[in-house]
Amino acid sequence: MSKSCSATNSPQLAKPNTQQRRHSIITLLHEQGEVTVDELALRFATSEVTVRKDLTALEQSGLLLRRYGGAVRVPVELIAELPVSAQKQALAKAAARLIRDHNRIIIDSGSTTAALLGELSQKKGLVVMTNSLAIANALRELEPEPTLLMTGGTWDAASESFQGQIAEQVLRSYDFDQLFIGADSIDLARGTTTFNELTGLSRVMAEVAREVVVMVESDKIGRKIPNLELPWAAIHTLVTDGGILPKQQVLLEQKGINLIIVNKI
Repeated sequence: MSKSCSATNSPQLAKPNTQQRRHSIITLLHEQGEVTVDELALRFATSEVTVRKDLTALEQSGLLLRRYGGAVRVPVELIAELPVSAQKQALAKAAARLIRDHNRIIIDSGSTTAALLGELSQKKGLVVMTNSLAIANALRELEPEPTLLMTGGTWDAASESFQGQIAEQVLRSYDFDQLFIGADSIDLARGTTTFNELTGLSRVMAEVAREVVVMVESDKIGRKIPNLELPWAAIHTLVTDGGILPKQQVLLEQKGINLIIVNKI
């Protein structure tokens, strides 16, 4: 029997694409606590160079910590203690200026949106919904403490947040003034994109909020990631930093987006 016939009789599963592989890496990391480059290259039938690129991208998104020969999960206690970068603090200050006393807001899970928490102690009578346990716990420490609502739902280890139909049903029981949400990347043609394939909850969050505010650092603008999360039609305001290129600024303003640029020189 020829090799071609043997291959036909024993078909192989298609390799996962980049975002599927990275989502699987995070899921595996949360199950095991650590992963190695060798292990991942073998599991996904890809090169060690590709795996290292995956780990670098995931570390830049705050989803893991690189270690020699692999990566480890970011400890929850470390996440709480890590100082927020000056860039994210600036985004948070600008975004917080949009929040009025007694507003009803949603804060999606993520390190950029979590930077908002330090600014909320200046606000009175807030009602805050979140799908993040870390954000919920931090909100309870604020003075004055806002009214806290949780989405509930199915826990997703990769995004460290609740997802699924139950979470969507809970969200649809309310209406909100604003949604504050981050993004893995900004596709100038389509909208916000993400490595995470679970985008349903983000879209429901946008549906039930009168204003959708995307908070994103400028180095994520123009990245190409296949999974569309929110189209431009669903986004009202984009808060970013002064690293945005003039050409990118023009394209975003042409979308009719309220563009807020912080630390602009």
